[in-house]
Amino acid sequence: MNNRHPKLSVMKHDMEAITTKDIREKQKSKEQGARGVELEDCPTTQALCLMPSAPCLLPTFPDSVFENLPTFLQKVVARSDSNEDLDMMLLGSLVTLGSCLPNVFGKYGGKKVYSNLFLFISAQASAGKGNLVYCRQLVNPIHEALRGQTREEKEEYKTGMRQFDLLKWKEAALPKPEKPGEQMLFIPADNSASGFFQVLSENDGHGLVFETEGDTLTNAFKIGGGHLSEGLRKGFQHEMISFHRRKDNEHVEIPCPCISLVLSGTHRQVTFLIPDAEDGLFSRFIFYLMNLRPEWKDMLDENIEDMEEYFDALGQEFFHFYNTLCDQPDIRFSLTKEQHKEHTDFFIQLQDKYLALQGMHFMATIRRLGLIAFRLAMTLSALRMMDSGNFSQKLVCSDSDFQRVLSMIRVLVQHSSQVFSQLPAINNSVKLRDKKEQFLDQLPEKFDRPDYIDLAKSMSIQERTAERYITSFCNKGLIFREQMGTYTNLTITERKE
Repeated sequence: MNNRHPKLSVMKHDMEAITTKDIREKQKSKEQGARGVELEDCPTTQALCLMPSAPCLLPTFPDSVFENLPTFLQKVVARSDSNEDLDMMLLGSLVTLGSCLPNVFGKYGGKKVYSNLFLFISAQASAGKGNLVYCRQLVNPIHEALRGQTREEKEEYKTGMRQFDLLKWKEAALPKPEKPGEQMLFIPADNSASGFFQVLSENDGHGLVFETEGDTLTNAFKIGGGHLSEGLRKGFQHEMISFHRRKDNEHVEIPCPCISLVLSGTHRQVTFLIPDAEDGLFSRFIFYLMNLRPEWKDMLDENIEDMEEYFDALGQEFFHFYNTLCDQPDIRFSLTKEQHKEHTDFFIQLQDKYLALQGMHFMATIRRLGLIAFRLAMTLSALRMMDSGNFSQKLVCSDSDFQRVLSMIRVLVQHSSQVFSQLPAINNSVKLRDKKEQFLDQLPEKFDRPDYIDLAKSMSIQERTAERYITSFCNKGLIFREQMGTYTNLTITERKE
């Protein structure tokens, strides 16, 4: 049972669940006239895709991701008005809500892990990432409850200190009261490393950093040197964080930190936060790059719903579930044996593919995506308890949620690969590998040598370089060489799935 947070009485707000089918169909109709150029259909402008202003569009989640979501998540995404907004709100809510499942855990790599995740939504100004802030309201009642408890404890402390001061010179002196800590859910990113860890320690190692400007955390990195970045890297893996508190000359240890991050910012702010392709913080993030669509949104429409009121009500609904969850014993999440095997096979194939495309430096990202997938499935499964009311100590992932997560990973790995290619590299090999990935993406399902030579010329790739690419793809199992000099692009099947 989790005893960290007070249990407060709240009203559960029942709200009608709305499907996302109409949102998808509306967006598709908009795209018929002015969709932009898809990444896969843009061979002559591939180099421009490395620039933030590129017209090429990165993939969004397939419709299957939004079919039969947990009811609460259906409500979260129901007010989205584009594919990108749907994806952002789903990811933002999963990471935000995953920070508040303190007694749900699983075993990954033989170690107990929780549902905490790091998310960075990257977009140009005015691309629509502003709606991400509403995900904060989903857990704001928890933060307010903790702040309320802190205020009460401070009043008790002041009363206790007055009594202590009156009696401290007498024989019946009272023990000196202990000053209460600052309890909160949202840890301010505008903080020194020691200040950040102090707040984290006072909250039993649990905390959520939610900042809509990535520069805020970047500035904190500058203040704290590399200590804050190191602490976040350890926190993602629940590894012990230790620090020295100068004021009390005290050594403090946080044995199992559970930190979640939700950040948004521009493409440039990503590079400020993660300066190069070898930074270990990169592989710990879920990255999502929002496509900028040239569509005007009428902000004066009187029919626009009050989003703050809507998400405040959702926050109260989740708070009711959270209080109930905290009263339960620990709940262990797991995959089925079949899901376990498919998870392994899926990431072996993904690792082989990106080893050929992006090289060894990207392998940490693929391997941590395996853990990220496990944590996403854990959060989805936990939110199913809101529908079923079943708080069994054994929580098994459904096949539909497992496939949902794999579909998300197929898209997210492409977004991570794009960000990776934009980061400064030790040498130019990363940029070359990005072109190699683009070349593979442009190859049709069936092709021969003249086909891939023509494609290479359109992408300004030398003939010998293209031949090396094809040989490498065949050796890695990404392409199958058939008789009579014809080839099959095996990654086409993966994209279709």
